Amino acid sequence: MYQKNIFRSILWAGFLVGAADIVAAFLHYIIATGKNPERVLWFIASGVWGKDAYSGGLQMAVAGLLLHFLIAYAFTILFFFLYPRLNLGSKNKIVIGSLYGIFIWLVMNLIVVPLSNTQKFGFSIKQTAIGIFILIIAIGIPLSFIAGRFFSKEKPN
Repeated sequence: MYQKNIFRSILWAGFLVGAADIVAAFLHYIIATGKNPERVLWFIASGVWGKDAYSGGLQMAVAGLLLHFLIAYAFTILFFFLYPRLNLGSKNKIVIGSLYGIFIWLVMNLIVVPLSNTQKFGFSIKQTAIGIFILIIAIGIPLSFIAGRFFSKEKPN
């Protein structure tokens, strides 16, 4: 029963944080540029397909969305794996979620994006702060509370 419950919790948590993150990215992009947020999905898809993603239309937008959720699920699974092993249940959920959001930003911006085919941008303290804030609010803190709730209720047999 434990495996079924953790699978279901990860499934819903990954969807929730992935959706929250992409909506936040869309809103930020619209506010910053006034342009169609589909470009955010093309940017994600360009990690695999390079510049061709920007002329791929709906197909590349869908590919970008799928890649986005794949990454969101990877970070969700990692958090659920680490949570009981690091004994995070007794720690402050906001602090843990904030630290995980920063961790995600570091992994994405220091490892994943540099190794991908995406266009590279220069460093901006403003964009860094916004990116970290979005990851903390959309992914880190929600995962901290969701995993905390799950592990406080579930005990493996």
